[in-house]
Amino acid sequence: MRLEVRVLNPIPQHVDIAVVGAGPIGCALALALADSGRSLALLEAKEVLDSRDPRAIALSQGSRLILERLGVWSVLAERATPITSIHVSQRGAFGHTRLAAGQAGVPALGYTVEYGDLYRTLAGALPVGRAQVLTGSRVGVVRPAAGCGLLSYTQAGQERALTARLIVQAEGGQSLPATGKGKDYGASAIVCKVRTSRPHAHVAYERFTPEGPIALLPLNDDYALVWTTPANQVATRLAWDDMTFLAALQVAFGERQGRFLAAGPRVAYPLRLATAIPTPRPGLVRVGNAAQTLHPVAGQGFNLGLRDVWKLAEVIADTPLEDLGSAAFLTRYRALRRWDVGGGIAMTDLLVELFANEWALLRDARGAALTLLDAIAPAKRLFARKMMFGAQAW
Repeated sequence: MRLEVRVLNPIPQHVDIAVVGAGPIGCALALALADSGRSLALLEAKEVLDSRDPRAIALSQGSRLILERLGVWSVLAERATPITSIHVSQRGAFGHTRLAAGQAGVPALGYTVEYGDLYRTLAGALPVGRAQVLTGSRVGVVRPAAGCGLLSYTQAGQERALTARLIVQAEGGQSLPATGKGKDYGASAIVCKVRTSRPHAHVAYERFTPEGPIALLPLNDDYALVWTTPANQVATRLAWDDMTFLAALQVAFGERQGRFLAAGPRVAYPLRLATAIPTPRPGLVRVGNAAQTLHPVAGQGFNLGLRDVWKLAEVIADTPLEDLGSAAFLTRYRALRRWDVGGGIAMTDLLVELFANEWALLRDARGAALTLLDAIAPAKRLFARKMMFGAQAW
């Protein structure tokens, strides 16, 4: 299903908040601000709010609670697959940890959804008459400023301008500034659906290998696979036929889930860490992948972005209109997000680097740490809550 969103008339010349990017994060922000009393415009380069992105998204229990408050979970739940336990291990070495929803006191640790289903659900719930959606709008110049900033964009071949007290960048990783900090992991994630000989029983896997992590996320009757692959092997693996691909995956992952029986079409996405350096530019805020792009290990990216949106909406609601986008406004928002964002970035990067090192002593230390974590129930509950709720879990 393709969701058609028509531009409402008249096209605004000024709004309180202009959101650049009407992807899932931009749509979520519009929903969070539906009752704020602020005028809002969403500018999206695509003509239709839809996506053929084949990736699966792991939603944490914390994200489910936010989506419930946004009024969309009841619709999305029909297409979401619960994750009731997560099995964490390393290939070729001892030690594992199994996190269970019951031990954490929640019905599920998370949920797996297809990106397209998530997008269509959020876009389909946009509040008509409260959020102006400008599709087919390619933003050119962004000039944030205290009091009132300016956006220039092209729509239907016409140059237009829009002023706003606050400009929110929510376009995704492609809008991260060159002045940000980053790291190229020298690898890509090959993603596809796979079928195993054993039912998934709502168990997800994070399997660390010398090449990087392999994740299996239960999705409907199958698994969504995220296979970290060195850059020099990506083209080869994508060119393999199904039998060769499944055989190699079996060797890399092992037989905890039985045999791999089938694989769907494969796509690869480069893996990198990128963060925008906060700059004192009144009138501009970055959220989601426009603020930070993470390695997909532990599935933190979208969940972190959704928490960006929720906190930003809270700050907007508590700020007088004349102070929207001010230096004090930005300082307060950044202070609320500092520990969650910084912790999420540090944790995912540390996991990737720590488990990629094959030094024997470090490998044994990792195994001991996994075994110890599995044996200490309070530590396991705290770690699970960190995965579900971010910095709010501490």
